Amino acid sequence: MEIYFKNTVDKGEKIWNAIFEAGTAQGLKPIGLGARDTLRLEMGYCLYGNDIDDFTTPLEAGLGWITRFNKDFTASEYLKKQKEAGVDKKLVGFEMLDKGIPRHGYLIKDAEGNMIGRVTSGTQSPTLGRAIGMGYVATEFAGIDSEVYIEVRDKMLRAKVSKLPFVQQP
Repeated sequence: MEIYFKNTVDKGEKIWNAIFEAGTAQGLKPIGLGARDTLRLEMGYCLYGNDIDDFTTPLEAGLGWITRFNKDFTASEYLKKQKEAGVDKKLVGFEMLDKGIPRHGYLIKDAEGNMIGRVTSGTQSPTLGRAIGMGYVATEFAGIDSEVYIEVRDKMLRAKVSKLPFVQQP
């Protein structure tokens, strides 16, 4: 479909309407950032500023596959040392076993109540029908099926570390 305008008045609205008219047969619907955030979390995709930032490394975030060590780059020496020594924390996915929604910044604790990490993203998954999240935990708690606790409003709610992505593609 081609769209032509004689002037720039109402261009945005005309484009919006034309896109949705063209996509009606395919079930095109508008969505917002909340839907995008839920979909990316169900797939285990990192969001910069939440799950990755200037204080995490690709190795900690499980993104070592995008890091090539065949030439020097910013912080390459640090990352080489980290790769050899191993990371202290890892980004993991987890599913809530108890009822509650994990939110960005909530503490992740062990069975004794010791802080072992922090939630970076969390939501109620409409696809899975349960709450899910991602966060950094101390490496010894990063194994699949490890039981961890999310502190939600001063309550310790059980969760288990799970494989990413949460939603498997057919």
